Parts: sequence; structure tokens; C-alpha cells
Amino acid sequence: MKTVLVSAVALIDIDGRVLIAQRPEGKSMAGLWEFPGGKVEQGETPEVALIRELQEELGIDTWASCLAPLTFASHSYDTFHLLMPLFACRKWNGTPMSREGQTLKWVRPQEMKDYPMPAADIPLIPILRDWL
Repeated sequence: MKTVLVSAVALIDIDGRVLIAQRPEGKSMAGLWEFPGGKVEQGETPEVALIRELQEELGIDTWASCLAPLTFASHSYDTFHLLMPLFACRKWNGTPMSREGQTLKWVRPQEMKDYPMPAADIPLIPILRDWL
């Protein structure tokens, strides 16, 4: 089974809310809510991939020094195995805005259980809730 490396971030605002994005129609797992991020391309570190993805998806800039490793997901789906480091980030330039058709929402970690998420993301919620 192929392993796919994806980098994700919990963007945390001044009120302790976390940004989640709803996967748009036409993508796999459409309608589910997830942490922003994306696939790590060949030659990239997870941090470099995340900085690139945040610029592409949300139009914001951050730096590797602002990405704190928090936890990771390791989950087998039907056709691949996902390995996903989750970083926490409290500092960025710009206002996150949807650039790829996804709906964005700021939520408190204890509210995340009310949003349907991919199976790999669900075990990350209590870790994030306890950390914040």
C-alpha cells in the first residue's frame, strides 16, 4: 500500500479558535472538514510544503519558525496509508481566505466533534483540545 505524506496545520487565532476547511464538491471526501494543508511534494520538507499550501489555499504567509510540531496521524484508507504531521501556528501574515472553493470556519477545539472530518483527523481533535 502506498504511503502518502500530507502536512497539516492548526491555525490558532487570538481567541483560541482553530481554522477548519470544508472539502469542496468534486474532491475526494467532499463535505468533510479538515485542517488546512496538503501533500508534501518530492524535495519538500513538511514545513516547506505547509508554507506553500497555506499561500496557495488561504493566501497567507508564515515561516518554519512559527510552525510548532504538535502530533501526527497515521491512518490506512482503502487505497493508501496517510501519514500526516499536524503543526500548530499562531503567527502568519494576511487574512485566511478561501482560494480553492472551500468553506472556512473558525471553531473552538471542543466544537470540532460537531463537524464531520476524515477518519485520520478525528483522533487529532482531543490532542488539540487538551493542548489548548
